[in-house]
Amino acid sequence: MLIIFFVLIAIAILAAVILSKEIFGARPSGARLELIKKSKNYRDGKFQNLNPTPSLTEGHSYPGVMYNFLFGKKDHVIPEDSIPYVWTNLKSIPKEVNALIWFGHSSYWMQIEGKTVLVDPVLNDHAAPFKGMNKAFKGAASYTTDDLPDVDYLVITHDHYDHLDYHTIKNLKGRVGKVICALGVGAHFEKWGYQPSQLIEKDWGDKIILDEHISLHLTPARHFSGRSIFSNNTLWTSYVLETASRKIFLGGDSGYDNHFEEIGRRFGGFDLAILENGQYNVAWKYIHALPEDVLRAGKDLRAKRILPVHSGKFALAAHSWHEPLSRLSELNKAAGQVLITPMIGEVVNIDDEDQVFKHWWLGLK
Repeated sequence: MLIIFFVLIAIAILAAVILSKEIFGARPSGARLELIKKSKNYRDGKFQNLNPTPSLTEGHSYPGVMYNFLFGKKDHVIPEDSIPYVWTNLKSIPKEVNALIWFGHSSYWMQIEGKTVLVDPVLNDHAAPFKGMNKAFKGAASYTTDDLPDVDYLVITHDHYDHLDYHTIKNLKGRVGKVICALGVGAHFEKWGYQPSQLIEKDWGDKIILDEHISLHLTPARHFSGRSIFSNNTLWTSYVLETASRKIFLGGDSGYDNHFEEIGRRFGGFDLAILENGQYNVAWKYIHALPEDVLRAGKDLRAKRILPVHSGKFALAAHSWHEPLSRLSELNKAAGQVLITPMIGEVVNIDDEDQVFKHWWLGLK
């Protein structure tokens, strides 16, 4: 028994040492925690979704999900071929051009109204706390922070590793104007050397006036948060980016729910909706949208165009690497919505609603 006791003590000490590493960020405390406690979305010591949201779908269990993950059939999860990309010099795009560049998964850069907006940047070759885990597909990590112009607004939807990357954030330090995030997430940025004056940290329903031409609204998502053994002590969010002429929905990660319809009604529709489509499973459909849910969400949002993201760079689920785009495109033959599917690095002209993109994943192994 004494040996077991000392082994457990050693394991606890090792875990504490590992979790103290900077990459895990920081838990909200002090004045930040007191502000969090005032949020109507924070109850019983955690942030909550608008509606009850089980981690697993009815009929599924954690042992079963883990067994399938370790031993279940995985069909072409990682591509054999290199992911194609277009090389674009972001620093040379004229300021008057409203453009979007996707970097794979959920990372993208926008230039709008002359300002640069960077969303959930993971410009790294892995989406995990340790190198070698969740490695990027060959060719997908083609852009780095060195390729970016200075960032006016760094926008974070939540603090999972595939959306908030420590190495990217550290590399950008000194080149970012303002960081926009949901309640609690600012604790990570302060831990990583960002100044409190740079942080705009808000709750669902809040509006942020960035300048005379651009506003951001924090809107709900159906998901969860956490970077270590602690979960849901920071808020996850979607955003509405609004200018005088454009409304763009930045979806982050979210399972399907009635919040999409409410957001569509509130804002009267969108020119573009950027929606999660990938790393899904029926077992966790409440927190990650299935392809059919993406089309429902786009309809609820009254979106003129849908840009599906959350695929094309990392394998975080058991479906084939190309299934999210293949299945969504097939389902959309009946739905008839406008999907835009740029390659990594390809310029999306935000003002050109007739721009056409190839199905770049077809024919790749």
